Amino acid sequence: MIFDWYFDFVSPFSYLQCERLQAHADTLRPHPVLFAAILDANGQKGPAEIAAKRAFTYRFVLWQAKALGIPLRFPHAHPFNPLPLLRLAIACDSRFDAITRIFRFVWRDGRLPDLPIEWAELCDHVGVADAASRIADAEIKDALRAETERAIARGVFGVPTIACGSELFWGADATDMALAYVRAGGRYDDPEYARVGALPAAAERKAVTKRP
Repeated sequence: MIFDWYFDFVSPFSYLQCERLQAHADTLRPHPVLFAAILDANGQKGPAEIAAKRAFTYRFVLWQAKALGIPLRFPHAHPFNPLPLLRLAIACDSRFDAITRIFRFVWRDGRLPDLPIEWAELCDHVGVADAASRIADAEIKDALRAETERAIARGVFGVPTIACGSELFWGADATDMALAYVRAGGRYDDPEYARVGALPAAAERKAVTKRP
């Protein structure tokens, strides 16, 4: 069964999920999306924009990587601007092998293509000639924007997300749940899943307004 995979290179959890999906490359459709635009669409802050959450998140992803046996090294700065990398993935026709190479460049090797020699090496790895002009092309930019807008319209609220039909599985720690759902043919066997998904809300939090 084919499923969709939404990711952003700025997300170390997307890297962890990328490594875990290596055995499923033939059954997934990769979708590079801009995480910042998804956050804006939902009125949310990213984990790195909340000081205490930032420190916890970085330590948690290190812990998860060690637990999974996946090599991980943070680049010299984070968050960083992922747009060139996302557009490079689009220029590679969103091939999973190219996406994997980009992820490993950043999150396995701890490198950012913020110097010309680094950028040239990465582009050589993924086999894109004249990459600087390719990613500046309006067609590439529009394709990334369209991918992000379609993800938002589908209800994607974070990365990484695996989508199978109408079901969304958010986060690297939901990988096993998502793959079990895919293996079951895109359905839950226990009716309790449907019941809890339709529970009514008994209270709502009021919107916080800033005082002048």
